[in-house]
Amino acid sequence: MSTLAYDGTAMLGRHLRRIRHNPGLLILTQSMPITMLLFFGYVFGSALATPGQEYRAFLLPGLLVATAANGIMTGMFQAAQDSHRGVMDRFRTLPMNRAAVPLGQALADLVVTAVGTVPLMLVGLAVGWRIEGSALRAVAGVGLLLLFRFATTWIGIVLGLASRSEEAAGQLGGATFILPLLSNAYIPTDNLPGWLRTVAEWNPISAVTTALRDLFGNAPVPHEGAWPVTHPVAGALTWCAVMLAVFVPLAVRRYAAGER
Repeated sequence: MSTLAYDGTAMLGRHLRRIRHNPGLLILTQSMPITMLLFFGYVFGSALATPGQEYRAFLLPGLLVATAANGIMTGMFQAAQDSHRGVMDRFRTLPMNRAAVPLGQALADLVVTAVGTVPLMLVGLAVGWRIEGSALRAVAGVGLLLLFRFATTWIGIVLGLASRSEEAAGQLGGATFILPLLSNAYIPTDNLPGWLRTVAEWNPISAVTTALRDLFGNAPVPHEGAWPVTHPVAGALTWCAVMLAVFVPLAVRRYAAGER
């Protein structure tokens, strides 16, 4: 375990330096959610049943979770880049714990996400969003959000290691934008057709979004619907646990095996 901690910390530092040397990508990934908040909040909010400031308060937790779900895309692209440029082949020749390389990538992504969440929440406060619950529940909400990002990053690492090229990983990663659209992140699911509502409510993004709205005090938990949205905190934690239990071992095994 001490070897994993030491090697994982070294890989964490390597990925943070990598991010620091690519400030353009960092600025883009941090500014996009803010742009979406302003665009969706003022354009979509005028066309929905919860207009204006009320919709922006509804939207902010969903946008935080949709941004966290982008861990699939970033994890996939970074893992594919290192894999197909021979970086991971060099790491495999070093006497380090096999779990350290994917762990370092996931932890670095978590650090960047935690920092990037601050300006998005500040802009949310500026456009009318408020934390209506207690400070302890709000901290729990942020912790749940980061746990979800950590879990989705491992999914991306597995897909990136399994991809045939950087280009393929980029194209597949871009397709993940549809996942928040099939959830309650941007709109309520009450008026969706029955089958589509079921799909949306069993989407992990919906469970985490409902949990954040509850913990932040922005919207009550629905009394009807699928189990993950009527028990959102338990549902969100269950989804995160399942994703980590499945994809962490897969990522480590795939990294250790190399390209075959």
